[in-house]
Amino acid sequence: MAAENPDLWNKPQEMQKLNKEKAFLEKAVSEYEGFSQGVADAEVLTEMSIDAQDEASFAEAVNEASRLEKIGQDLELKRVLNGELDANSTYLTINSGAGGTEACDWAAMLMRMYMRYAEQQGYRVEVLEMSDGEGAGIKSVTLLIEGPYAYGYLKAENGVHRLVRISPFDSNARRHTSFASVFAWAEIDDEIKIDLKMDDVRVETYRASGAGGQHVNRTDSAVRMTHIPSGIVVQCQSERSQIQNREKSIKMLKAALYEKEVEERNKAKQELESTKKANEWGSQIRSYVMHPYQMAKDHRTLFETSQVQDVMNGDLQGFIMAYLKSQLPSSSAEASK
Repeated sequence: MAAENPDLWNKPQEMQKLNKEKAFLEKAVSEYEGFSQGVADAEVLTEMSIDAQDEASFAEAVNEASRLEKIGQDLELKRVLNGELDANSTYLTINSGAGGTEACDWAAMLMRMYMRYAEQQGYRVEVLEMSDGEGAGIKSVTLLIEGPYAYGYLKAENGVHRLVRISPFDSNARRHTSFASVFAWAEIDDEIKIDLKMDDVRVETYRASGAGGQHVNRTDSAVRMTHIPSGIVVQCQSERSQIQNREKSIKMLKAALYEKEVEERNKAKQELESTKKANEWGSQIRSYVMHPYQMAKDHRTLFETSQVQDVMNGDLQGFIMAYLKSQLPSSSAEASK
């Protein structure tokens, strides 16, 4: 094994990388073996309960089959998550579209939805930057969602999201349509080298808004960085120290530049620029209709559900599964149905 090569002990960074890959592969094999054994045991239990006409044992087998079905879906997702950065944590930005208070409220609803999703997946969420709406909600927010496959899953959410509902801000109870854009890009580690020249970066500081204590609100601790050649903008206000916010902004900017580099190298037209569509009618990837009927529908995959409130509470796996399957080669996609 490569890890047993004595020369590697003198290269701690390479050794750390190999150990990380080894643990990742061992976990994948263990999950598959456990699933396979569970299926075999469930089959035996089902046959025995039928032969013995034992209703209690049969009910136990049904419950086990339901549990295994969920595990199988999770394993299927991981099978298609084979991109270079799919296993990484992710940054996720939400920007409200046109529509004032209504659109800002919709952006806040989406933020809550992704936070609930992250919670269900066991991920850690950090709010790096947030701009409050004038009346309610938020104009924009950047989240760092940390956990295995966070980017692989949430890249399925890239695009414009459309809400149709009776506005709580309209005294005449009229139906309103609102838009917000979502964009995810992978967090990268120190093993990936990005040539970032600070001469190409415009750095601005400003007072952080929202919660954070008197120190945050009374000093220019927040940092905004603009990469002039590419036009990429990142900002961070989650830390009290301007130095810490600067360090996190640099890391975010490097990740965004790497995402752009990967896109250009692979000519992935569906990445980055194609997902940054205008926050307006006709460009949405998904619609959430709350009036006059209940329906959430993805326009790329045609996956839909009437359980809109479950979706808003973070139940996104159906949408994510459908999107990831749609990215498979046609023969593989057919085989996975």
